[in-house]
Amino acid sequence: QVQLVESGGGLVQAGGSLRLSCAASGRISSINAMGWYRQAPGKQRELVGIITSGGTTNFADSVKGRFTISRDNAKNMVYLHMDSLKPEDTAVYICYAEIIASTWMGGRRTSDYWGQGTQVTVSS
Repeated sequence: QVQLVESGGGLVQAGGSLRLSCAASGRISSINAMGWYRQAPGKQRELVGIITSGGTTNFADSVKGRFTISRDNAKNMVYLHMDSLKPEDTAVYICYAEIIASTWMGGRRTSDYWGQGTQVTVSS
């Protein structure tokens, strides 16, 4: 099966920077879109940013100009570079990927996958 594992979360001061990483592993045929969502306590999950296999990106208005996304297709990894962090950015950041996986029977299946999340806390 396919798994997504995030890393890089932590505690930073307002105005600081942080880079999150997400590694996909398993019987992966190809990865279409990859990206990040976030969820703060008591709030709904929201899209942070997405990058397609062709390199096209899309970000939430609240992070445009501050966050960037990149991916390494050879390593099946996606990164979220966060600059000028604000306390409002505090949340669990969750990796997302739309993956075409190889099955044991020789077929393929396209599914959405989610990581376990990594905590980002921005202090004043």
